[in-house]
Amino acid sequence: MSADLSSVIAATTRWLVRAYPTAGGVLSASLAEAQARQAVTVAAWLRYPTPLDAALVAFAGPGGALRLDRITGAAAPDPAGPDTSCDPGGTSAGLPWIPVPREPGETGSAWRTWVDEVLASWAACLLTSPDLVEEAVAGALRSEHARGLAVDFRRLAAPDGLDRQAAPLLRHPDLMEPVAGLHRDGLLACLGSHRGPQAGAAAAD
Repeated sequence: MSADLSSVIAATTRWLVRAYPTAGGVLSASLAEAQARQAVTVAAWLRYPTPLDAALVAFAGPGGALRLDRITGAAAPDPAGPDTSCDPGGTSAGLPWIPVPREPGETGSAWRTWVDEVLASWAACLLTSPDLVEEAVAGALRSEHARGLAVDFRRLAAPDGLDRQAAPLLRHPDLMEPVAGLHRDGLLACLGSHRGPQAGAAAAD
C-alpha cells in the first residue's frame, strides 16, 4: 500500500465501520473492518492509481467526514440548511442528529479530517453492488500500487456466510444508499475508462 494513501484508507475505513457498526463481538468487528478496508483500498487504488496521485491527495487533503457525518446523522445539521445534494428529490437523506460516541481511549477527532468522501461512497457501492466488484478489483490491480504485491480482496469479492453476518449494515443497499449515491456516477465513469474503447464498442453491440 502506498504510504501516502495509508492514512486516507485507514481513516475512511474507520468512518465506515463506526457509521455502520456490527452487532457481533470481536470476530464480527474484525471481519466487518476487513471488508470495509478492502472496499476502501480498491476504491483508493482506482481513484488515485499512481504514487503521484496519492502524494497529491496527501498534500491537498482528502476533505474530511463532515458531510458524511451530516448525511448519516452523526453531526449537527448544516446551519445554512439541510444538505440535499445526495437526494435527487430535494429532501434531506440525513437522519436525526445523534452525536457519535467516543471509542474507549479516544482523545480527539483529528483522524476524521483524513476521511475521503469519494472513497467512502465508492466503497459503499462496492459493498452493496456485487456486479461492480469484479471489474473494480481488476481495475485496482492494474494500478501502480498493486505492482509486485500478492493482493487478496476475497472478503470483498467473495464474502462467505460469516462475512455477511458480520457486516449486515455495511452490506445493506438501502441503508448505504445515502453514502453510495453521492459519487456512484464517478465510480461508474472510472470503471468505464478502464474498459477501453474496444470493450465499450462490444458492450454497445
